[in-house]
Amino acid sequence: MKRNYKRWFIWLGLVISAVFLYLAFREIDYAKLWATFQDIHLWWILPGLVIFFGGKLVRAWRWQYLLKPLKKISIVSLFTTILIGYMGNNVFPLRVGEVMRAVVVKRRHQSPISGGLATIVVERMFDSVVVVGFVLLNLRHLASLPGAGRFSNLGGVALWAAVIFLFGLVIFILVAMFPKPAIRLTHGMINRILPQSVSARVIGISDKFLDGLMSLRSPKDAVMILLTSIIIWVMETGLFWGVNQALGFGLNYSQLMLMNGVVNMVLLIPAAPGGLGTFDAAGRAILEAYAISSEPALGYTLVLRVALWVPITLLGTFFFIQEGLKWTMDIEEMQAQALPEANEPKG
Repeated sequence: MKRNYKRWFIWLGLVISAVFLYLAFREIDYAKLWATFQDIHLWWILPGLVIFFGGKLVRAWRWQYLLKPLKKISIVSLFTTILIGYMGNNVFPLRVGEVMRAVVVKRRHQSPISGGLATIVVERMFDSVVVVGFVLLNLRHLASLPGAGRFSNLGGVALWAAVIFLFGLVIFILVAMFPKPAIRLTHGMINRILPQSVSARVIGISDKFLDGLMSLRSPKDAVMILLTSIIIWVMETGLFWGVNQALGFGLNYSQLMLMNGVVNMVLLIPAAPGGLGTFDAAGRAILEAYAISSEPALGYTLVLRVALWVPITLLGTFFFIQEGLKWTMDIEEMQAQALPEANEPKG
C-alpha cells in the first residue's frame, strides 16, 4: 500500500512537471534563445557560486545550533552532510535528501534520526518564513511593473503563507518551551489512536523528535537561527546575481531576492526532482514581469538551473559515495544503513 502511494505521488509529480515545462517553453523562438546563450559571460557565475556555497556553510552553522541539544557536531561534517542532502533532493523524488541528512548524522555521530529530522523540519519552517518575507518586502517593486498583472494575487498568497509558517513556528516554540505538557499530550494521543503493540515504539520516536526541538527553548539560539536563516537566503541569492551579471540583465539585488522568494514558493508544488518545470516556469514568469522578453528570461532560468543543480549534485554525490551509502529510496533501508553494524570502518 505504501509503495503504491509513493508510486502515485511520483507520477503526480511527473505530470505536474510536464505541465510546467510546457508553460516554460511555450511560444519560444529558439534562435533567440540560442543567441542568449551565446552572449553569456560565464566567468561571472564563479563569484556567484562562491557566495552561494558560502550560504551553505552558514546553513551548516545554523544546523549546528539546532543539533546542539542532541549532539555537538563540527560545521565541516554538517556541511558535507548538507551537500549529500541537496544531491538527494536533486536526484530522487519526494525530497528523500532530507532523510539522507538525518541518516548520515546518525551514522557519523549516533544522533537519533527522528531528532535530526525534527531539526530539519524547524530549518524548513525558518526558511519558509524568510522566503515569504522576501516576497512581502519586495512585492511593491513587482506590483509597479507593467508585466506584473499575473502576480496581482501574490501578495495575498504570500501573506497567508507567512501566517501559516509563523503559526507552525509558534507551535514548535511552545512545544520546546513546555516539553512536559507536550510529551503528555503526545503520549495520550498516540495511546488513544494506536494499538498497544506499536504505541511504545511510536512514543519513543516522538520523544526523540521532540528532543530535536529543544534548541528553540533558548531565546538566544532561536534569534541566532532566525538571523542565520536571513543571511543564508541573502547569500544564496548570490548565484542569481552571478547569472544576472553573466547575461547583463541589470536587475538589482532586491529584485533578485524577490525572484528567489517567488521561485521557492512555487517549488512547494510537488514536482519531479529538482523542481523540474516548476522552477523553469516560475523563473521565466517573474523575469517577464520585469519586462524581460521570453527568450532571455528562459535562457537566464536555464543557466541558473544548471548552476544550481550541477556543482552541488556532483559534490553531494562525491561525499555520498565516500560515505558508503547505497542508492535507495526505501526509508527502512536507509535507516538500516544508519545502524553501527552497517557502517564500514573508516580508514
